[in-house]
Amino acid sequence: MQFLRTAFWVVIAVGLAFFCMANYVPVTVRLWGDMVMETKLPVLLIGAFLLGALPFWIMARATRWRLKRRLHSTEKALVVATAAAAPPPPPPAFPDAPIVSGGLPDPLAPTTPSPTGPV
Repeated sequence: MQFLRTAFWVVIAVGLAFFCMANYVPVTVRLWGDMVMETKLPVLLIGAFLLGALPFWIMARATRWRLKRRLHSTEKALVVATAAAAPPPPPPAFPDAPIVSGGLPDPLAPTTPSPTGPV
């Protein structure tokens, strides 16, 4: 995936370089009233592109920052919630019975007699 991203940007850069070489001509731009600016065409187009992309870049950065803050606060709340005292595990169902593989008590195993009598 990194290769595709790099290849994409290389193609864009090469295309931009060819465009700049082919269109490196002076352009006159009227600003306000009597103000006139003379610049090269590629400089004007790249500047206009960057100026137009600036609001969207700022919006994307702000959204990313807001989502990171939200994720951080959610992770912090999760840590606090899991760090709270968890209830103790329930006692075993048959404390005197021997446990066989599988986690169930062995019904044929001899049990010790209870002091209170048969159960």
